[in-house]
Amino acid sequence: MDLNLGQRILKIREKIVSNFTHENWEEIGLLTGFTDLIKGHKRLLRSLSWGDEDYSGNVLNVLSGIASQNEATLNVFESYLNEKFEEETHYISAKPSEIKITFAPSVFEIPNTPIEQDLIAVMMPFDASMSAVYQSIKDASEDTEYRVLRADDIWENSTIIQDIFSLIYRSSIVIADFTGKNPNVMYETGIAHTLGKLVIPICQSIDDVPFDMRHHRVLTYYPNAEGLRDLTKALEEKLKQVSS
Repeated sequence: MDLNLGQRILKIREKIVSNFTHENWEEIGLLTGFTDLIKGHKRLLRSLSWGDEDYSGNVLNVLSGIASQNEATLNVFESYLNEKFEEETHYISAKPSEIKITFAPSVFEIPNTPIEQDLIAVMMPFDASMSAVYQSIKDASEDTEYRVLRADDIWENSTIIQDIFSLIYRSSIVIADFTGKNPNVMYETGIAHTLGKLVIPICQSIDDVPFDMRHHRVLTYYPNAEGLRDLTKALEEKLKQVSS
C-alpha cells in the first residue's frame, strides 16, 4: 500500500470513528456493495456497540480490506462522510477538544446559527446599578472590534432562558460579573463552561466569586468612575490578548 493511500484511509477512519453509527455502516455497505464484509467482520459492529478500545483498529482493518479489493470505493466513503457530517461539525467552543461529545439538552433548543467570533455575551444582574458597569464593558469592546450583548438586548424567543442560552451558544467570549453572588450569573457561567466558551470573570469583591472559580484570574473593580475606567482598560488588554 502506497503512502498516499494509507494517509487517505487514516483520514476516512478518523471521521468514521468520530461519527458512524450502526445505521451509517448499513448505509455505506449498501452504497459500496460491501455489506457482507462489514457485517462479517467479527469485531467491527460489536466493538462499536460496546465502545471498545479496539473499534478504531477494526475500522482500519475493514477499510484496508475494502481498499485492497476496490480502491475506488474510498470515493464513496469520502462523499458519504462529507454529505452526512461535514456540515454538521460546528465548533462552539473557544478551543475545540480532542474528545468530542454530543449533547441534547431538554431545557434548551440548539440554535441553528453560526458562532459569531466578534460577539461577547455579558452575564450580569439585570439591575439599574449595573448600567455603568455594562457601559464600561461596551467601551472596552469598541476599541477591540468586539461587540457585546446582554439577554435584555434581544427578544427572539418566548422564554428568557432560551434567549440566554442562544446568546451564550453563538458568542465566542462570555464576560460574567459575579457581583452580589447572583445565582442566575452562576447558572449561566456553568452553561458557558460546558459549551467550552472563554469566560472572563469580573466582580467588585472576590468574596462573591464561587470557590470553584477562584483559580481563574478574576478582574476586580471598584464601582466608581476611576474604578470603571480601570475595568475598561483591563478588559481591553484581556480582549487584545485573546484575539491576537
